[in-house]
Amino acid sequence: MALLDLIDVSKSYETGKILEEVSLFIGEKERIAIIGKNGGGKSTLMKIINATLESDSGRRVIQNNIKVEMLEQNPEFQEDKTVRENIELELTEITKKRLEYEELSLRIEQDFDNEELMKKQLEIASYLDAHNAWNIDDKIKRIIEEFDLKEHENKTVSLLSGGERRRIALAGLLLKKPDILLLDEPTNHLDVYMTAFLEDMLLKEKFTLVFISHDRYFIDKIATRAVEIDNCKLRSFDGGYADYLRGKEALLHSMQKEHENLLKLLKSEEEWLRRGVKARLKRDEGRKSRVYQLRDEAKKNPSCIRKIKLEIEREKHNFNQEKSVNRQKMLFELENVSKNLGEKCLIKNFSMRIMQKDRIAIVGKNGAGKSTLLKLLIDELKCDEGKIKKGEFEVGYFDQQRVMLNDDKNILETFCPKGGDTVDVGGKSMHVFGYLKNFLFPKEYLDKKVGILSGGEKNRIALALLFAKKTDCLILDEPTNDLDIPTINILEEYIQNYHGAVLFVSHDRYFVDKIAKKLLIFKGEGKILESYGSYSEFLEYESEIKEIENYEKELITTQAAKPKTDSKKLSYKENLDYSTLPSIIEKLENEIKETKECLANPECYQKIGIKILTEQLFAKESELEPLIERYLEIEDKISRL
Repeated sequence: MALLDLIDVSKSYETGKILEEVSLFIGEKERIAIIGKNGGGKSTLMKIINATLESDSGRRVIQNNIKVEMLEQNPEFQEDKTVRENIELELTEITKKRLEYEELSLRIEQDFDNEELMKKQLEIASYLDAHNAWNIDDKIKRIIEEFDLKEHENKTVSLLSGGERRRIALAGLLLKKPDILLLDEPTNHLDVYMTAFLEDMLLKEKFTLVFISHDRYFIDKIATRAVEIDNCKLRSFDGGYADYLRGKEALLHSMQKEHENLLKLLKSEEEWLRRGVKARLKRDEGRKSRVYQLRDEAKKNPSCIRKIKLEIEREKHNFNQEKSVNRQKMLFELENVSKNLGEKCLIKNFSMRIMQKDRIAIVGKNGAGKSTLLKLLIDELKCDEGKIKKGEFEVGYFDQQRVMLNDDKNILETFCPKGGDTVDVGGKSMHVFGYLKNFLFPKEYLDKKVGILSGGEKNRIALALLFAKKTDCLILDEPTNDLDIPTINILEEYIQNYHGAVLFVSHDRYFVDKIAKKLLIFKGEGKILESYGSYSEFLEYESEIKEIENYEKELITTQAAKPKTDSKKLSYKENLDYSTLPSIIEKLENEIKETKECLANPECYQKIGIKILTEQLFAKESELEPLIERYLEIEDKISRL
């Protein structure tokens, strides 16, 4: 069932057409990824869906009472209110409904035969169910912790950074759960742990979602459909990023020869992704089976937790061993380096060597000190303790402020400051236009001033400029931010063909997995872990150990809370109840579910009567509760035998 339809929609700007007679339907519980190059119309399409931008022609058709909300790039808040207060302001309707439900419950206790009150209560209960809002206070607490906002919870929003403000806005929207949620680059300003939490929440809460993202793992995990904008038209592919690649490849096979280079790139991308996904699925299955095994065995023997945890730690240790040592030129040598920011320790007694062909990803939580390490390497910051030795070599540095660009110069002057129109790339002389064409710039851009370019276009220019210089080492701080997927593919290709060392900070797991041969993982409090292998694999080990540790804590708490009893065997009655209660409980639960569904359907409850159905529901729920308690009591006794 479509919640919203765009029918034959067109949109143009002064620069030309963006969308031409496109149609899009958004079905309930669909999660649609919008894919396309920067400037191709992704954000325009989102704004038309959101009704914050009018199309030139065509229609936007939306079902009654459907609410659409969008994560803004620069969200607005009540600046004098705290983080928590601003999140709660987004939830005023949910809070109001909860209070109304409680008031109705009290009134129904006094006036049980009032069908109108029961019907109103049922409507509110359906709303709270749809928004999963019964435990909203717990959800607020968790999302504040997961989005690393706990220390700012009681600060006014005016004191926070742009990234923190975006996380607050995202938290409010997720808790509010509109009928259709629109997210433009939701993983920007999120570290990998926040992104994993976001993925789990979007899937668990069954959001209807339309989103733009350059995070290919995020698209692959979240999307049920990918919609590509290409040449002002929309093309739909069922499934996630891997399915999109396969569909795109099949499409390109039927097109002209001019698409051969793109086809080759997509083929390589698909093969790489297939290998990664297959390996991840296999690891996921193994991890889940081990956790299930743990839960079964832990009831009989809690010591097995320590055994399994040791096995995983051993695997993780083996995974972290460097496989070979090559004789290469040393670029940097760090000896017992320490760096604090105020009272916060970012790096503590860290030593390592960086060699001429290293591909090192610097990863970890936001604010852990990753960019600080880069600034120490380029002498923008000084160590508090220890020293960094450097060889004789040229460094190319890319940062989010794009300091290498001059807004007053045009693109040709930027690449050819001494005149001419050619650049040297990897020892090969190329015309500037021919080179920039690889970075998806048309010829008419050559005389454009850098200052008028978008953030994504400036990033592309800065990266292209970096590869046009003679360097021995590239140091990149979040190079994929503001880039579209086609440009990230190009960046990956240039890095893979680069002859020198590459050190980069990134939260893009796909990019890290594809490029890095080594990881520096910032764990907080100055600790940095060196690791070899894929980042996704490391995160899976980390997740597995965390899950087991959490279960261990739960088990210890449960065991401590249990009263001491003698270890008697089950009585005949207990054995009988233990074997028969599951089927009785399941039957009652199905009957309760059917009764609730009837109460939610006017055609059904009008035939039987709300009063009769409500009485049946209360009776069945009253019958179910003691049966569950009895079964859990016997199961608890079994675990202590």
